[in-house]
Amino acid sequence: MFEVLEQLPPDPILGLSQQFQVDPNPDKINLSVGVYQDSAGHTPIFKAVKQAEQQLIEQQRSKAYIAQAGDADFNRNISRLLLGDALVNDLGAQLGAVMTPGGCGALRMGGELLAQVSGEKQVWVSDPTWANHFPLLQSAGLKLTKYPYYDFQTGAVNFDKMLAGLRAAQSGDVVLLHGCCHNPTGADLSEDNWDELIELLVERQLVPFIDVAYQGFGHGLDVDAYGVRQAVKACPEVLIALSCSKNFGLYRERTGALLVITQAAQQTAAAVSHVLAAARRNYSMPPYHGAGIVGHLLNDAQLTSDWQAELSAVRERMNLLRKALSDGLNQAQDKIDFSFVAGSNGMFCYLGIPREMVLQLRAEFGIYLLESTRINVAGLSETNLPVVVERVAELLKRSA
Repeated sequence: MFEVLEQLPPDPILGLSQQFQVDPNPDKINLSVGVYQDSAGHTPIFKAVKQAEQQLIEQQRSKAYIAQAGDADFNRNISRLLLGDALVNDLGAQLGAVMTPGGCGALRMGGELLAQVSGEKQVWVSDPTWANHFPLLQSAGLKLTKYPYYDFQTGAVNFDKMLAGLRAAQSGDVVLLHGCCHNPTGADLSEDNWDELIELLVERQLVPFIDVAYQGFGHGLDVDAYGVRQAVKACPEVLIALSCSKNFGLYRERTGALLVITQAAQQTAAAVSHVLAAARRNYSMPPYHGAGIVGHLLNDAQLTSDWQAELSAVRERMNLLRKALSDGLNQAQDKIDFSFVAGSNGMFCYLGIPREMVLQLRAEFGIYLLESTRINVAGLSETNLPVVVERVAELLKRSA
Protein backbone atom coordinates (compact mmCIF):
# COMPACT_ATOMS: atom_id res chain seq x y z
CA MET A 1 0.00 0.00 0.00
CA PHE A 2 2.89 2.39 0.66
CA GLU A 3 3.86 2.57 -3.00
CA VAL A 4 1.36 5.43 -3.37
CA LEU A 5 3.40 7.68 -1.05
CA GLU A 6 5.85 10.29 -2.27
CA GLN A 7 8.78 11.21 -0.07
CA LEU A 8 8.26 14.52 1.69
CA PRO A 9 10.95 17.21 1.72
CA PRO A 10 12.93 17.48 4.96
CA ASP A 11 11.83 19.88 7.68
CA PRO A 12 13.28 23.32 6.80
CA ILE A 13 15.10 23.65 10.13
CA LEU A 14 16.10 20.04 10.73
CA GLY A 15 17.02 19.60 7.08
CA LEU A 16 19.41 22.55 7.24
CA SER A 17 21.18 20.95 10.20
CA GLN A 18 21.59 17.80 8.11
CA GLN A 19 23.12 19.90 5.31
CA PHE A 20 25.51 21.39 7.84
CA GLN A 21 26.61 17.96 9.04
CA VAL A 22 27.70 16.84 5.55
CA ASP A 23 29.29 20.16 4.55
CA PRO A 24 33.05 19.46 4.13
CA ASN A 25 34.02 23.07 4.96
CA PRO A 26 36.31 22.81 8.03
CA ASP A 27 35.38 26.35 9.09
CA LYS A 28 31.60 25.94 8.88
CA ILE A 29 29.41 27.69 11.47
CA ASN A 30 25.90 26.55 12.41
CA LEU A 31 23.60 29.39 13.48
CA SER A 32 20.42 27.50 12.53
CA VAL A 33 20.30 24.95 15.34
CA GLY A 34 17.41 25.22 17.82
CA VAL A 35 19.28 24.33 21.01
CA TYR A 36 21.49 26.29 23.39
CA GLN A 37 25.22 25.85 22.81
CA ASP A 38 28.16 26.86 24.98
CA SER A 39 31.38 28.44 23.70
CA ALA A 40 32.64 25.00 22.62
CA GLY A 41 29.51 24.31 20.60
CA HIS A 42 28.15 21.78 23.09
CA THR A 43 24.67 21.63 24.62
CA PRO A 44 25.62 21.04 28.25
CA ILE A 45 23.64 19.48 31.07
CA PHE A 46 23.08 21.93 33.93
CA LYS A 47 25.07 20.77 36.95
CA ALA A 48 22.04 21.19 39.21
CA VAL A 49 19.94 19.16 36.77
CA LYS A 50 22.55 16.40 36.77
CA GLN A 51 22.61 16.34 40.57
CA ALA A 52 18.83 16.18 40.72
CA GLU A 53 18.86 13.35 38.19
CA GLN A 54 21.38 11.34 40.19
CA GLN A 55 19.39 11.79 43.38
CA LEU A 56 16.17 10.85 41.60
CA ILE A 57 17.68 7.64 40.21
CA GLU A 58 19.01 6.65 43.63
CA GLN A 59 15.56 7.13 45.17
CA GLN A 60 13.54 5.38 42.45
CA ARG A 61 12.11 1.97 43.25
CA SER A 62 9.88 1.42 40.22
CA LYS A 63 9.42 2.23 36.54
CA ALA A 64 5.66 1.71 36.65
CA TYR A 65 3.38 4.29 35.05
CA ILE A 66 2.66 7.43 36.99
CA ALA A 67 -0.73 9.15 36.98
CA GLN A 68 -2.06 10.00 33.52
CA ALA A 69 -1.94 13.73 34.31
CA GLY A 70 1.70 13.30 35.29
CA ASP A 71 3.90 13.72 38.33
CA ALA A 72 2.23 15.78 41.05
CA ASP A 73 5.50 17.41 42.18
CA PHE A 74 6.29 18.47 38.63
CA ASN A 75 2.83 19.84 37.89
CA ARG A 76 2.71 21.79 41.14
CA ASN A 77 6.26 23.14 40.99
CA ILE A 78 6.29 24.11 37.33
CA SER A 79 2.97 25.94 37.79
CA ARG A 80 4.42 27.88 40.71
CA LEU A 81 7.62 28.65 38.83
CA LEU A 82 5.64 30.26 36.01
CA LEU A 83 2.71 31.84 37.83
CA GLY A 84 4.14 32.47 41.30
CA ASP A 85 2.93 31.06 44.60
CA ALA A 86 0.33 33.75 45.30
CA LEU A 87 -1.45 33.41 41.96
CA VAL A 88 -1.45 29.61 42.11
CA ASN A 89 -2.92 29.77 45.61
CA ASP A 90 -5.59 32.24 44.49
CA LEU A 91 -6.59 30.07 41.53
CA GLY A 92 -6.89 26.88 43.53
CA ALA A 93 -8.84 24.25 41.58
CA GLN A 94 -9.48 26.72 38.74
CA LEU A 95 -5.94 25.80 37.62
CA GLY A 96 -5.37 22.39 36.06
CA ALA A 97 -2.04 20.96 34.91
CA VAL A 98 -1.32 18.01 32.63
CA MET A 99 2.23 16.79 32.04
CA THR A 100 2.99 16.39 28.32
CA PRO A 101 5.74 15.16 25.99
CA GLY A 102 7.49 18.51 25.70
CA GLY A 103 6.08 21.86 24.68
CA CYS A 104 4.92 20.34 21.38
CA GLY A 105 2.80 17.86 23.30
CA ALA A 106 1.31 20.71 25.32
CA LEU A 107 0.50 22.70 22.18
CA ARG A 108 -1.10 19.70 20.52
CA MET A 109 -3.13 18.76 23.61
CA GLY A 110 -4.25 22.38 23.91
CA GLY A 111 -5.22 22.25 20.25
CA GLU A 112 -7.19 19.06 20.81
CA LEU A 113 -9.03 20.69 23.72
CA LEU A 114 -9.85 23.79 21.69
CA ALA A 115 -11.11 21.65 18.82
CA GLN A 116 -13.73 20.24 21.20
CA VAL A 117 -15.19 23.65 22.03
CA SER A 118 -14.17 26.24 19.43
CA GLY A 119 -16.47 25.31 16.55
CA GLU A 120 -15.83 27.81 13.76
CA LYS A 121 -13.62 30.03 15.90
CA GLN A 122 -10.21 31.12 14.64
CA VAL A 123 -6.82 30.74 16.28
CA TRP A 124 -4.79 33.89 15.65
CA VAL A 125 -1.01 33.47 15.41
CA SER A 126 1.72 36.07 15.08
CA ASP A 127 3.30 36.83 11.71
CA PRO A 128 5.91 35.39 11.86
CA THR A 129 5.73 32.60 14.42
CA TRP A 130 7.50 29.34 15.14
CA ALA A 131 6.96 27.23 12.03
CA ASN A 132 5.74 24.17 13.95
CA HIS A 133 2.78 26.06 15.43
CA PHE A 134 0.91 25.59 12.16
CA PRO A 135 1.11 21.79 11.75
CA LEU A 136 0.63 21.19 15.48
CA LEU A 137 -2.62 23.15 15.65
CA GLN A 138 -3.96 22.60 12.15
CA SER A 139 -3.61 18.83 12.54
CA ALA A 140 -5.89 19.13 15.58
CA GLY A 141 -8.55 20.56 13.25
CA LEU A 142 -8.14 24.25 14.09
CA LYS A 143 -8.30 27.16 11.65
CA LEU A 144 -5.37 29.56 11.91
CA THR A 145 -5.24 33.23 10.94
CA LYS A 146 -2.18 35.49 11.13
CA TYR A 147 -2.04 38.81 12.96
CA PRO A 148 0.67 41.44 12.28
CA TYR A 149 3.54 41.34 14.74
CA TYR A 150 7.04 42.11 13.48
CA ASP A 151 8.25 45.23 11.70
CA PHE A 152 11.09 44.22 9.40
CA GLN A 153 12.15 47.85 8.98
CA THR A 154 12.70 48.54 12.67
CA GLY A 155 13.45 45.03 13.93
CA ALA A 156 10.83 45.43 16.65
CA VAL A 157 7.19 44.63 17.37
CA ASN A 158 4.74 46.78 15.43
CA PHE A 159 2.35 46.96 18.35
CA ASP A 160 -0.17 49.31 16.78
CA LYS A 161 -0.57 46.99 13.79
CA MET A 162 -0.81 44.01 16.12
CA LEU A 163 -3.69 45.55 18.05
CA ALA A 164 -5.42 46.66 14.84
CA GLY A 165 -5.17 43.14 13.45
CA LEU A 166 -6.54 41.54 16.60
CA ARG A 167 -9.52 43.91 16.65
CA ALA A 168 -10.81 41.88 13.71
CA ALA A 169 -11.00 38.79 15.95
CA GLN A 170 -14.44 37.66 17.08
CA SER A 171 -15.61 36.84 20.59
CA GLY A 172 -14.38 33.39 21.53
CA ASP A 173 -11.46 33.39 19.11
CA VAL A 174 -8.11 32.21 20.46
CA VAL A 175 -4.90 34.27 20.33
CA LEU A 176 -1.64 32.32 20.36
CA LEU A 177 1.02 34.40 22.11
CA HIS A 178 4.70 33.91 22.87
CA GLY A 179 5.21 34.35 26.62
CA CYS A 180 8.72 35.74 26.11
CA CYS A 181 11.73 35.45 23.79
CA HIS A 182 9.66 35.40 20.60
CA ASN A 183 10.74 32.68 18.19
CA PRO A 184 11.90 33.45 15.52
CA THR A 185 12.32 37.23 15.88
CA GLY A 186 13.50 37.78 19.47
CA ALA A 187 11.24 40.85 19.52
CA ASP A 188 9.11 40.88 22.68
CA LEU A 189 6.20 42.90 24.01
CA SER A 190 7.01 45.43 26.73
CA GLU A 191 5.12 45.29 30.02
CA ASP A 192 3.03 48.26 28.85
CA ASN A 193 2.30 46.39 25.62
CA TRP A 194 1.16 43.38 27.60
CA ASP A 195 -1.15 45.51 29.74
CA GLU A 196 -2.76 47.10 26.69
CA LEU A 197 -3.02 43.79 24.84
CA ILE A 198 -4.71 42.12 27.81
CA GLU A 199 -7.26 44.94 27.96
CA LEU A 200 -8.10 44.16 24.34
CA LEU A 201 -8.34 40.41 25.04
CA VAL A 202 -10.79 41.04 27.87
CA GLU A 203 -12.77 43.66 25.95
CA ARG A 204 -13.22 41.43 22.88
CA GLN A 205 -13.59 38.21 24.90
CA LEU A 206 -10.60 36.54 23.27
CA VAL A 207 -8.88 33.51 24.81
CA PRO A 208 -5.08 33.65 25.18
CA PHE A 209 -3.12 30.47 24.45
CA ILE A 210 0.41 31.28 25.60
CA ASP A 211 3.48 29.34 24.49
CA VAL A 212 6.19 29.53 27.17
CA ALA A 213 9.34 27.82 25.88
CA TYR A 214 12.06 30.18 27.13
CA GLN A 215 11.22 31.39 30.65
CA GLY A 216 14.46 32.71 32.14
CA PHE A 217 16.21 33.25 28.79
CA GLY A 218 15.05 36.87 28.40
CA HIS A 219 15.39 39.02 31.52
CA GLY A 220 14.86 36.53 34.34
CA LEU A 221 12.30 34.02 35.54
CA ASP A 222 9.85 36.51 37.03
CA VAL A 223 10.26 39.29 34.47
CA ASP A 224 9.77 36.81 31.62
CA ALA A 225 6.54 35.62 33.25
CA TYR A 226 4.99 39.11 33.50
CA GLY A 227 2.65 38.84 30.52
CA VAL A 228 1.51 35.33 31.40
CA ARG A 229 0.72 36.29 34.99
CA GLN A 230 -1.17 39.42 33.99
CA ALA A 231 -3.20 37.47 31.44
CA VAL A 232 -4.13 34.84 34.02
CA LYS A 233 -5.19 37.54 36.49
CA ALA A 234 -7.38 39.34 33.96
CA CYS A 235 -8.74 36.75 31.53
CA PRO A 236 -11.41 34.26 32.59
CA GLU A 237 -9.95 31.47 30.43
CA VAL A 238 -6.28 30.87 29.57
CA LEU A 239 -4.28 27.99 28.12
CA ILE A 240 -0.51 27.78 28.62
CA ALA A 241 1.92 25.41 26.89
CA LEU A 242 5.12 25.00 28.90
CA SER A 243 8.47 23.54 27.84
CA CYS A 244 11.46 22.61 30.00
CA SER A 245 13.71 21.89 27.02
CA LYS A 246 15.63 25.16 27.09
CA ASN A 247 15.64 26.49 30.64
CA PHE A 248 16.39 23.07 32.16
CA GLY A 249 18.36 21.74 29.16
CA LEU A 250 16.09 18.67 28.97
CA TYR A 251 15.60 18.62 25.20
CA ARG A 252 15.63 14.88 24.59
CA GLU A 253 13.64 14.09 27.74
CA ARG A 254 10.49 15.73 26.25
CA THR A 255 9.35 17.56 29.36
CA GLY A 256 6.38 19.92 29.22
CA ALA A 257 2.95 20.73 30.59
CA LEU A 258 -0.38 22.17 29.55
CA LEU A 259 -1.94 24.53 32.10
CA VAL A 260 -5.69 25.16 31.90
CA ILE A 261 -7.33 28.08 33.72
CA THR A 262 -11.11 28.53 33.69
CA GLN A 263 -13.72 30.49 35.64
CA ALA A 264 -14.70 27.61 37.93
CA ALA A 265 -13.19 24.46 39.39
CA GLN A 266 -15.85 22.30 37.76
CA GLN A 267 -15.06 23.76 34.32
CA THR A 268 -11.34 23.12 34.82
CA ALA A 269 -11.97 19.52 35.86
CA ALA A 270 -14.10 18.98 32.76
CA ALA A 271 -11.48 20.56 30.49
CA VAL A 272 -8.69 18.47 32.01
CA SER A 273 -10.76 15.31 31.49
CA HIS A 274 -10.91 16.10 27.77
CA VAL A 275 -7.16 16.74 27.67
CA LEU A 276 -6.55 13.37 29.33
CA ALA A 277 -8.85 11.67 26.82
CA ALA A 278 -6.87 13.28 23.98
CA ALA A 279 -3.62 12.18 25.61
CA ARG A 280 -4.92 8.62 25.94
CA ARG A 281 -5.61 8.33 22.23
CA ASN A 282 -2.33 10.03 21.25
CA TYR A 283 0.41 8.77 23.58
CA SER A 284 -1.47 7.30 26.56
CA MET A 285 1.05 8.14 29.31
CA PRO A 286 3.57 11.01 29.46
CA PRO A 287 7.32 10.34 29.76
CA TYR A 288 8.45 10.73 33.35
CA HIS A 289 12.23 11.05 33.58
CA GLY A 290 12.64 14.74 32.70
CA ALA A 291 9.61 15.79 34.70
CA GLY A 292 10.84 13.77 37.65
CA ILE A 293 14.13 15.66 37.51
CA VAL A 294 12.40 19.06 37.41
CA GLY A 295 9.96 18.16 40.16
CA HIS A 296 12.79 16.93 42.38
CA LEU A 297 15.02 19.92 41.64
CA LEU A 298 12.33 22.48 42.42
CA ASN A 299 11.56 20.69 45.70
CA ASP A 300 15.15 21.31 46.84
CA ALA A 301 16.03 24.91 47.76
CA GLN A 302 19.78 24.48 47.18
CA LEU A 303 19.38 22.76 43.82
CA THR A 304 16.88 25.43 42.77
CA SER A 305 19.31 28.19 43.73
CA ASP A 306 22.17 26.49 41.88
CA TRP A 307 20.02 26.00 38.77
CA GLN A 308 18.92 29.64 38.80
CA ALA A 309 22.56 30.75 38.97
CA GLU A 310 23.44 28.55 36.00
CA LEU A 311 20.42 29.82 34.07
CA SER A 312 21.48 33.41 34.77
CA ALA A 313 24.95 32.67 33.40
CA VAL A 314 23.43 31.24 30.21
CA ARG A 315 21.22 34.31 29.80
CA GLU A 316 24.09 36.74 30.44
CA ARG A 317 26.30 34.96 27.92
CA MET A 318 23.65 35.24 25.20
CA ASN A 319 23.13 38.92 26.01
CA LEU A 320 26.86 39.59 25.69
CA LEU A 321 27.02 37.75 22.36
CA ARG A 322 23.99 39.63 21.05
CA LYS A 323 25.54 42.98 22.00
CA ALA A 324 28.89 42.01 20.50
CA LEU A 325 27.23 40.95 17.25
CA SER A 326 25.23 44.17 17.04
CA ASP A 327 28.24 46.38 17.78
CA GLY A 328 30.53 44.41 15.50
CA LEU A 329 28.20 44.57 12.51
CA ASN A 330 27.58 48.29 12.98
CA GLN A 331 31.31 48.98 13.15
CA ALA A 332 32.12 46.80 10.13
CA GLN A 333 29.62 48.30 7.66
CA ASP A 334 27.09 51.12 7.24
CA LYS A 335 24.44 49.56 4.98
CA ILE A 336 22.18 48.23 7.76
CA ASP A 337 21.79 49.48 11.32
CA PHE A 338 21.95 46.32 13.43
CA SER A 339 21.18 48.03 16.75
CA PHE A 340 17.89 46.12 16.92
CA VAL A 341 19.85 42.89 17.41
CA ALA A 342 21.04 44.09 20.82
CA GLY A 343 17.45 44.78 21.84
CA SER A 344 16.15 41.29 21.07
CA ASN A 345 15.59 38.61 23.71
CA GLY A 346 16.28 34.93 24.10
CA MET A 347 18.04 32.52 21.82
CA PHE A 348 16.92 33.85 18.44
CA CYS A 349 16.78 37.00 16.40
CA TYR A 350 16.43 38.04 12.78
CA LEU A 351 19.42 39.53 11.00
CA GLY A 352 17.24 41.18 8.37
CA ILE A 353 19.68 40.71 5.50
CA PRO A 354 18.44 39.85 1.97
CA ARG A 355 17.61 36.19 1.35
CA GLU A 356 20.25 35.88 -1.37
CA MET A 357 22.90 36.79 1.19
CA VAL A 358 21.72 33.97 3.44
CA LEU A 359 22.35 31.58 0.55
CA GLN A 360 25.72 33.20 -0.20
CA LEU A 361 26.83 32.88 3.42
CA ARG A 362 26.04 29.17 3.24
CA ALA A 363 27.58 28.49 -0.18
CA GLU A 364 30.71 30.65 0.08
CA PHE A 365 31.58 30.53 3.76
CA GLY A 366 29.73 27.61 5.33
CA ILE A 367 27.72 29.91 7.62
CA TYR A 368 24.27 28.43 8.13
CA LEU A 369 21.19 30.41 9.15
CA LEU A 370 17.54 30.04 8.18
CA GLU A 371 16.33 31.71 5.00
CA SER A 372 14.09 33.87 7.19
CA THR A 373 17.45 35.23 8.51
CA ARG A 374 16.79 33.76 11.96
CA ILE A 375 19.98 33.02 13.82
CA ASN A 376 20.63 31.20 17.07
CA VAL A 377 22.62 33.70 19.12
CA ALA A 378 23.92 30.84 21.27
CA GLY A 379 25.53 29.36 18.16
CA LEU A 380 27.99 32.26 18.26
CA SER A 381 31.21 32.08 20.23
CA GLU A 382 34.15 34.31 21.01
CA THR A 383 35.96 32.50 18.18
CA ASN A 384 33.39 32.48 15.39
CA LEU A 385 31.62 35.78 16.06
CA PRO A 386 34.34 37.92 14.39
CA VAL A 387 34.17 35.62 11.37
CA VAL A 388 30.39 36.01 11.08
CA VAL A 389 30.70 39.79 11.39
CA GLU A 390 33.41 39.92 8.73
CA ARG A 391 31.53 37.74 6.25
CA VAL A 392 28.17 39.49 6.64
CA ALA A 393 29.84 42.89 6.29
CA GLU A 394 31.74 41.69 3.23
CA LEU A 395 28.56 40.62 1.46
CA LEU A 396 26.75 43.83 2.36
CA LYS A 397 29.61 45.92 0.97
CA ARG A 398 29.76 43.75 -2.13
CA SER A 399 26.05 44.35 -2.80
CA ALA A 400 26.41 48.13 -2.73
